Amino acid sequence: MGKGWTTPYKKVVLEYADLSGSDAKSYRSFDVPRSTFYEWKKAFAKEGPTGLIRKKPVAKSHPRQLSPEVVEKIKDLRKTCHLGPQRITWYLARYHGIETSCSTVFRTLIRQGLRRLPKHVGLRAVHTRRYAKEVPGHHVQVDVKFLVLKTTDGPRVRRFQYTAIDDATRVRALKIYARHNQERAIAFVDYFIEKFPFRIHTIRTDHGHEFQAQFHWHVEDKGIRHVYIKPRTPQLNGKVERSHRSDQEEFYQLLTYKDDVDLNKKLEEWKRFYNFDRPHGAFNGKTPYEVLRTLLH
Repeated sequence: MGKGWTTPYKKVVLEYADLSGSDAKSYRSFDVPRSTFYEWKKAFAKEGPTGLIRKKPVAKSHPRQLSPEVVEKIKDLRKTCHLGPQRITWYLARYHGIETSCSTVFRTLIRQGLRRLPKHVGLRAVHTRRYAKEVPGHHVQVDVKFLVLKTTDGPRVRRFQYTAIDDATRVRALKIYARHNQERAIAFVDYFIEKFPFRIHTIRTDHGHEFQAQFHWHVEDKGIRHVYIKPRTPQLNGKVERSHRSDQEEFYQLLTYKDDVDLNKKLEEWKRFYNFDRPHGAFNGKTPYEVLRTLLH
């Protein structure tokens, strides 16, 4: 009769015990197990009549439920690095030894109100078939990201991020300049030629004014080919374009400009994170330098 005990029935049993002054007489008269009777009595003393309402049994903790510590790590990676569910999954496994699924991370982000990134840039239609070179340095894409940075006082500062990305490994070199011209482009070429741990065969750019004659012949004089993409086809330099979107979503949206020294220091930290620590979607969670080591061996 256990599941048939209604709330009114429980009240009658407890009231009879109160009137008779004997708990034993009450639960024996109504054929209620002793332990069950005292559960009702305890619940009534604690919650009143509400405690007698049968509640749906719910597990105190799901066997696969993430611990509060893991949830905090997921929230922190979302808020501070703007990583997506898949990249968070890779990052937890790689650096914290936490094995979970992308769907679990996604549901956790929804529950925490972090489903969407701020100012999220929508996906652009793919115009060409994706490709990738297999030799590091065979093709290096170079482009410039125009920056308008907010200061703590309110005024805006204009800067220019020069970016070089290796087609095969996605290893990147970054440098910020206050001006945007061929002189800076040439300085940047010298900078990343020295930084990249492989010989560069070809540099590919658009037809921007910073990549014209002086830049072109400077590159050719170093024994490196310089080729232009077709006009109005930025997708041909798609890897550097996509990396700029990652810069915006995962770095600049979190940044407040103080001065150029601070900016370049933070950019250097972001570049190192991108090259050595950030799981890359194109490589199933491997970092660019892990792919580089694989290709060089």
